[in-house]
Amino acid sequence: MEPDAGAVTARVDDLSAPIPSSLIACCPWARVIRPAHTAFFSATGGSPLFMLVDMTIQRMDNVAIVVDDLDAAVAFFTELGMELEGKGQVEGRWADRTVGLDGIRSEIAMMRTPDGHSKLELTKYHTPAASGAQPQNPPPNTLGLHRVMFAVDDINDTVARLRAHGAELLGEVAQYESIFLLCYLRGPAGIIVALAEQIS
Repeated sequence: MEPDAGAVTARVDDLSAPIPSSLIACCPWARVIRPAHTAFFSATGGSPLFMLVDMTIQRMDNVAIVVDDLDAAVAFFTELGMELEGKGQVEGRWADRTVGLDGIRSEIAMMRTPDGHSKLELTKYHTPAASGAQPQNPPPNTLGLHRVMFAVDDINDTVARLRAHGAELLGEVAQYESIFLLCYLRGPAGIIVALAEQIS
């Protein structure tokens, strides 16, 4: 079987190096073959490219959140400790076909955690206008996406700083045995952000 004509293959010699942004920008579904993979597949008699094609996923890339005020959402997650990776415009026929909406024109901000392993894509729709969820602030037991959790160094300090950006605790900061301090709070666009501080 021949690989897709549209597939992009790149070799990254440094296993610790991030995937080049230029590669991801030109093709979000780019396949990256690293030397360790190549050595494994060679030893087992497989083809690296074909084995990667057969894999279901490579990683969880990001979680997208639709917001009404992009700048405020960026400020909120920056206060939490995330880093703004970049902003961009999304529009065009490819976007319409991907999302299933007509005439998409949106602005996105990609936020990443300090370790670089997790990302949030904050999206502001200009057209078509974003539709509000019902109810506006669904409780934690609502079907669907439950919450996004972050590990923090100081939960009380983090809550205090996020309250300045409109965050509200759903309950209170609670202790789970002698292991964690935990809380749920309401963040941008009504999403639930969970915080966890490991007790030393």
